[in-house]
Amino acid sequence: MDAIARSLADTGLPHPLLVSAARAAVCAGDAALARQIAEKTAGQFLRPVINATGTLLHTNLGRAQLEGGACRGAVNLELDLATGRRGLRTSSVSKLLCSLTGAEAATVVNNGAAALLLVLATLAPGQPVIVSRGELVEIGGGFRIPEVLATSGARLVEVGTTNKTRLADYAEALGGLAPETRPLLLKVHQSNYRIVGFTQSVTTAELATLGVPLVVDLGSGLLDAGTPWLRSAPPRFLAGEPAARQTLVQGAALVTFSGDKLLGGPQAGLIAGSADLVSRCSRNPLFRALRPGGLVLSELQATLVAYAERRGHEIPFWQMATTPAEEIRERAEAIAGRLGPPVSVCGSLSAVGAGSSPGMEIESAALCLPGDHRIGLIDHEPPVVARVQEGRTLLDLRSVSPGEDGAVESALKHLLSRGPT
Repeated sequence: MDAIARSLADTGLPHPLLVSAARAAVCAGDAALARQIAEKTAGQFLRPVINATGTLLHTNLGRAQLEGGACRGAVNLELDLATGRRGLRTSSVSKLLCSLTGAEAATVVNNGAAALLLVLATLAPGQPVIVSRGELVEIGGGFRIPEVLATSGARLVEVGTTNKTRLADYAEALGGLAPETRPLLLKVHQSNYRIVGFTQSVTTAELATLGVPLVVDLGSGLLDAGTPWLRSAPPRFLAGEPAARQTLVQGAALVTFSGDKLLGGPQAGLIAGSADLVSRCSRNPLFRALRPGGLVLSELQATLVAYAERRGHEIPFWQMATTPAEEIRERAEAIAGRLGPPVSVCGSLSAVGAGSSPGMEIESAALCLPGDHRIGLIDHEPPVVARVQEGRTLLDLRSVSPGEDGAVESALKHLLSRGPT
């Protein structure tokens, strides 16, 4: 058993896991299975990969890429350095969010679904929450808005139809409620799909006229429609994308959104808006179960500071999203020129991903070669994740940082050296 385990040391797994692989193989009556088991286990460990799929916010690859703002060693997570007393762990990011969105107050939990769950559980336990049928979306992993709502203890009241909902539908639903109820309006951004054709929806500004607290789940998390952190006009792929600052100005009491989508930060759920409502959410015992740790808050703080200092264009997501297609093609041609056939350069269309800006594409360029070579590219250090389109393997360089071009070239060279696959 020890000999088998030691023979697997090159997989990089801790010795106890190598012993487990050896035992499983011996129990199966085939010692040769040990390496297969160990390699499968090693493949499940988190490790750096290169995203050459062209999807900028790839959920399977961790969505927004980070640059490492996390603090090392001890950090004043809940220590107020001005007084020496215990402080609030979300203080810095809350202040930054208020400055960037114009909100009265803000707080943070561990993901977007948690933000909506906390808001509903705090503001509408046992109470009616009115939502358009066209906004009862399903998010990643099969979770659905009605299920999140039910888990919170709120009572769903559906209005309108899948394709058309009018202000009168909301007013009629409110008029049919018992006087003692405390209803809430919920507007959910259709961030991962679009309904086109014979459609109608109600705007945030219109809903705000009904005199009932309005919560808007923005999902993707654009801070400001004007994108003042960029050196150019807002990119075309943001057309129609609601933003936190403008949604609050239009009358929403609260907005919720994710940190690892258009914000370009770590996985987190952000809640911003009315000081009274945010305070109530922060006092809910559920908040303790949903709050983020120091690593997330450190990364989020670094991301928000970049926005506050008008350096948002330096955030990896915005760098990838706004690089001119000509620059990407030049990088691809340089790599293809050194490798030669069968590698060539072709046009490509990148996607934002993670359910953001559905149907919107960004012109790009890719390295391509005939056939499906995804497994061969993953079998490289670091692994390179590509996509297959029309019988060709494409490595779209929009989702690859320039500093990773050498690793992409090395992976292709390694693939070609092994001959036909």
